[in-house]
Amino acid sequence: MAERLAAAPDVERIIAIVLVEPAELRPGTTFAAADLATAELKPLLEGADTIIHLAFSAGPDLDDDAVARSNVEGTQRLLDAAGAVGVRHVLLMSSATVYGAWPTNPIPLTEEAAVRPNPGASYPVQKAEIERLGADWITNHPGTTVAILRPAVAVAGGEQSWLARSLGLTAGIRAGVDDPPLQLLHLDDMADAVELARRAHLDGPFNVSPDGWLSGEEVRALAGTPPRLRLPVRVVTAVAGVLWRWKVGRMPPGLVPYTMHPWVVANDRLKAAGWTPHHSNDETYVDATTGTPWSQLNPKRRQELTLAAAASGVVAAAVGSVALVRRLRRRRRE
Repeated sequence: MAERLAAAPDVERIIAIVLVEPAELRPGTTFAAADLATAELKPLLEGADTIIHLAFSAGPDLDDDAVARSNVEGTQRLLDAAGAVGVRHVLLMSSATVYGAWPTNPIPLTEEAAVRPNPGASYPVQKAEIERLGADWITNHPGTTVAILRPAVAVAGGEQSWLARSLGLTAGIRAGVDDPPLQLLHLDDMADAVELARRAHLDGPFNVSPDGWLSGEEVRALAGTPPRLRLPVRVVTAVAGVLWRWKVGRMPPGLVPYTMHPWVVANDRLKAAGWTPHHSNDETYVDATTGTPWSQLNPKRRQELTLAAAASGVVAAAVGSVALVRRLRRRRRE
């Protein structure tokens, strides 16, 4: 975004508000160290016409409640300061996850679909709350615009967003019967969408996604991963919860439904506004991931390992059941 804004002929001044100064600043960019949840923001926004709000905290090493307050209250404080200094256009980065992952979701979802994130999924719930704050702000400030971008999972060039890592795109353990369709948005295409929303003063929600999507089978073929071990939903959710609380797991339990049910989105509205995705789902996947040892095996060896894994899974389940029975018996004797 810094590159695109620095090259835009209609941008006179750029103020980058972040906690830590970037290693390199683009020409014409001023750095301001500030925490949106605590800093005095009005002096930083004086004279600004547009705010592009990309900041968001998430991760297993952070306190969930504190992060939620920081994300939501920080956005509210930023909007309050924006209204006080006369900002005319605000861009809020939301997520396609705000639609929720439900078995009844149409494929694809349009902006007309209801915002209904899955209960317990803090990331989409906070994004939905940020959208609500934006809607309230525009109601209280007539003549302004608020663009809300709802991107699919964003990745690029060997990098994966927190959401991509949390969903475990190539994880070997899954809940449910099959993997849902997947969309992967290249970060360059997302930056183009942000710049278009700024330049055109777009107003309202806009899905940001590549054309089409990948089926679960296509994702597995691209990943070159072995067949996934399927476990009951309650088991996967419980394990994810324990690992998340211990701060060693990547996926919060609230995101489990997003690995089971569809939540792909249509990009027609943003394309009608002048945006064009330049990267397909499969191109983006290849660009953002590396091959696995499994993908290097010949078909016969894959079949042998698959059968061995299946047998091991049966044995492990039986041993686990015996261990559970023994524990229960010990408790009864106690």
